[in-house]
Amino acid sequence: MRYWWWKIGGMLILLYVLVVSLITPLSPGVVQVSESTVKPGVNSVIITGYNTHFSDENNVRAWLENGSVEVCATGVEVVSETEIRADFNLTGQLQTPYFHLFVNDDKDGTLFYPEAFFGRGFDTEGFAVDDTPCQGEVATVEHTGFSFPNRSILNETIRNLMFHVPMWFAMFFLMGISVVQGVRYLGNGNSDHDTKAEHSVRVGLLFAVLGLITGAIWARFTWGAWWVSDPQLNGAAVTFLMYVAYLILRNSIDDEDKRARVAAVYNIFAFAMLVVLILILPRFTDSLHPGKGGNPAFSKYDLDSTLRAVFYPAVIGWIALGYWMYNVRYRMAQLQKNEVS
Repeated sequence: MRYWWWKIGGMLILLYVLVVSLITPLSPGVVQVSESTVKPGVNSVIITGYNTHFSDENNVRAWLENGSVEVCATGVEVVSETEIRADFNLTGQLQTPYFHLFVNDDKDGTLFYPEAFFGRGFDTEGFAVDDTPCQGEVATVEHTGFSFPNRSILNETIRNLMFHVPMWFAMFFLMGISVVQGVRYLGNGNSDHDTKAEHSVRVGLLFAVLGLITGAIWARFTWGAWWVSDPQLNGAAVTFLMYVAYLILRNSIDDEDKRARVAAVYNIFAFAMLVVLILILPRFTDSLHPGKGGNPAFSKYDLDSTLRAVFYPAVIGWIALGYWMYNVRYRMAQLQKNEVS
């Protein structure tokens, strides 16, 4: 088998990604609070954790952060290993509309839940409370096990990062091959370049479909709907339809040379629109999608060293699989072409 090493290597990487992404446990984290809003005065809330070890022996603490001010819980009651009741006495004026929640214990360390509460009924400037920092009492825990971060809303679905995002990387890679082969055909008229362009698009569309399906599943669990009117999602759908139109265009022209030239020109246009619709336009509009429209991507808080150890190999593995599939399709097309001739 020619160049067998990268094929076996790519499949071993994918096997590693599939196994590790599914068996790696999630780190302790806060997944839910009983109230979405807080008001001036005493607020009693139930805080629910996941894989946590809340107990009186582990000295559970909780505090809120509003701008630069911390508000310590006046009381914390342990209900179970995954649930506590905390009381916060809130008075004065807010610096920001939202309160971030922090929970700390001797075994799990500090757990962060962003924008846990929305302040209602407060003034909008300053904050007249006791601003003594709470960190003086917190426990620092060194986590030595291999585990994925537990992020609010995502929770267990964070594993989809190893499938959804790399599949779009593979799609971009294959569509890039297609446009390069189309340009090469316009330069020298070699029909092999046109064949490569066509079949890289066909395999790229498969990865686009997989990307849309995994994205829809992720949206259902995190946003509550299979599809939302979002510039990133709409751009991905339009891109998919553009490349479907590319295949329809090819089938509508009988003359081989004319078909290849028209398809190559269309391919250049489609790839340019792909970049605009998925990489550029969503960054300048409001978007729910991570990394777009001011919404942070998997970076500062999410893409930690554990995720990187699986995510980057996943990108390499899915691209290798896509390239292998493209090569197989191209060789099959060449064999069929030789049989006809």
